[in-house]
Amino acid sequence: MRGIQTNDDGSIVVEGAERSLTYTPRLITLDDGTTIAHESQGGELSSVWALDLGGDWFVEVAHLGDGPVGGELVMTVTHIGLDETLRHVAIGDLWAADLPSDVPPSWPVAVDLALGLMEGQVHILGGDITKDDVETLHQRLLGALHG
Repeated sequence: MRGIQTNDDGSIVVEGAERSLTYTPRLITLDDGTTIAHESQGGELSSVWALDLGGDWFVEVAHLGDGPVGGELVMTVTHIGLDETLRHVAIGDLWAADLPSDVPPSWPVAVDLALGLMEGQVHILGGDITKDDVETLHQRLLGALHG
């Protein structure tokens, strides 16, 4: 299957020519069983991790700040093809259709940073959302936090 596949459970599998990984909002699992998680979730990641999957597939994972749970990971996948470069972004649990009654102050900051990853031609993974939806969420988070 080389490429990106979203599973029914919400996980996202990215497969390059040499390596593959599975993304969930707070855990990355490599094909050799190695896991990547933020420190707050028992992992060793403090900010950014990257891997070349081979065959022109490159993945970057970042912790941009805590969202509703904490330790949420954002994944950017770049595929350099013959005709064009395709970028995909998964924001996981930083996305929420409904806001909880208590919004952590770091959540709108993390969403703002994620929006910065969505410049240009980008496909958002893990749901049927657009950049406009994420911008609207950011404004709702700021409103909930600052009234």
